[in-house]
Amino acid sequence: MKEINNIIKGFNFTVIQPGSNPTCTGLAFDSRKVEPGFMFIAIKGTQTDGHQFIQKAIERGAVAIICEEIPSKIPISVTLISTPDAQLALACIAGNWFDHPSEKLKLTGVTGTNGKTTTATLLYELFEALGYRCGLLSTVENRIHQKVLSATHTTPDPLQLNALLSEMVETGCDYVFMEVSSHAVVQHRVTGLHFAGGIFTNLTHDHLDYHKTFAEYLKAKKSFFDALPPTAFALINADDKNGNVMIQNCNAVKYRYSLTSLADFHTRLIENHIDGLLLQLDGTEAWFRLVGEFNAYNLTAIYGAAVLLGQNRHEVLEKLSAIEPVEGRFDTIRSANGITAIVDYAHTPDALKNVISTIKSIIKEDTRLITVTGAGGDRDRTKRPVMAKIAAENSDQLILTSDNPRTEDPETILEEMRGGLSPTLLQKTLTISNRHEAIRTALALAHKGDIVLVAGKGHEKYQEINGIRHHFDDKEEINKAFGNNV
Repeated sequence: MKEINNIIKGFNFTVIQPGSNPTCTGLAFDSRKVEPGFMFIAIKGTQTDGHQFIQKAIERGAVAIICEEIPSKIPISVTLISTPDAQLALACIAGNWFDHPSEKLKLTGVTGTNGKTTTATLLYELFEALGYRCGLLSTVENRIHQKVLSATHTTPDPLQLNALLSEMVETGCDYVFMEVSSHAVVQHRVTGLHFAGGIFTNLTHDHLDYHKTFAEYLKAKKSFFDALPPTAFALINADDKNGNVMIQNCNAVKYRYSLTSLADFHTRLIENHIDGLLLQLDGTEAWFRLVGEFNAYNLTAIYGAAVLLGQNRHEVLEKLSAIEPVEGRFDTIRSANGITAIVDYAHTPDALKNVISTIKSIIKEDTRLITVTGAGGDRDRTKRPVMAKIAAENSDQLILTSDNPRTEDPETILEEMRGGLSPTLLQKTLTISNRHEAIRTALALAHKGDIVLVAGKGHEKYQEINGIRHHFDDKEEINKAFGNNV
């Protein structure tokens, strides 16, 4: 229980009605989660408007309402507070409610289009290996030291986020590594958090269904760096043309990493194999279990961040070289008869291009590449034909299939993907909407030495169709087809 006056700080507001209860027992922005004594924050979301449920929240026992639009009727006993931005208010109130747990942790945020999950997860693995208790907030899962929790969003809502950070403090965590999505920045999910550092990986075509333009997408990412305090570090990819944009007018201490440009942390890619990378990182050669140039960038970012967080360079390299790849990121599965399948989360044009380029750079001339890919429903439609063209131009055989169609017709999505293919590319393209059949067909078409890339879903253990999540695991499908015991 906390006094209302003590938690409505950090944002602009007007008390319309003081109410009769000076305290509240909990917070909610979903009226279904309101309990007697709660404060209800009415958020205008992309799907629903919380203002429609103010009366429902009061009926469930809410004693205080935060809203942008003042309701016509409300009991005199209920505290009514107006604010111009309820999402910002929610972030501030959540931080105040949990006593600002991020200030008691060394929190590092990772943002960019590709590489966020790998970078955040491997930083967590690295610092755990270095002997620290750590927290992880990622697309795949959330971790509180050794406790694993499922993740529903790349970045949780402010209430979940501060609750998780508070539990990390109670568990004795020292460091926390989190993915920061562009949606989270715009929706104030990370507003009010105290960051020790921020990492920028890259910026390519994605989420334009939400941000509408690339300029707005870039602005969202940059806003994260604009908000970093002078005590934090800002580590950016100097080889990405948008890297320096991120740190314009940034108050944090600026650092750069690269493979080709002059930078504070520089890596030279010496060897790139299907089993790993040999890199010269900061003048020292080391072998890593990750594959591909894009992972050379991720490893350089991880190394740089660890050093900036005060860790010994040589110990960092030693521990980092022993860490396994992240599930669903260039995840390799081999059959008894010499076929290699690779599962990767690549679901943007640039990510797909990167993973295919990596495969092409490490295979023999007579090795065929068969790619299985799709595109998600209810998301940016403009990338569908682009992804199909990239996959078809760079594969010997392409099979277009369903990803997560969500509420869209899978056949419509596939037809839009086929729209990016010329008659020549269509000749080597099959369209099989059933993902199970598509994967089975690709593996049946493969011969000894061939590689089958199954892209788009990576670590996901479900397929969302008509709003319902059905169990589906690309790796599980492949292992069954190969007859592997897992």
